Amino acid sequence: MKQITIKVFGGEQKCASCVNLPSSKETAEWLEAAISRKYPDQLFTIEYIDIFSPVEGENQKFANQIVEEDLFYPVVVINEEIVAEGNPRLKDIYAIMELNGYKDAG
Repeated sequence: MKQITIKVFGGEQKCASCVNLPSSKETAEWLEAAISRKYPDQLFTIEYIDIFSPVEGENQKFANQIVEEDLFYPVVVINEEIVAEGNPRLKDIYAIMELNGYKDAG
């Protein structure tokens, strides 16, 4: 199993069409809790990246893309690929994790 890093890109201020959704930071915390329950004792990392703060490297590329393409954030990135935009679906994220060798504890 390859340990994966899930990056949640967003900002303190919600995007205009996301006013009724949790903040990007809350989404990162929610994902961490949900994934930890589904895959206990299986290591993964959740990284929250504020697109309006200085970021570097690959993170800068995604931050620029989100701003330039006016994507709905939070934007969830796994293995350097955008897997969710706006309100992420756990089912989609779980499927990617299982493709990477994670085993459902249920």
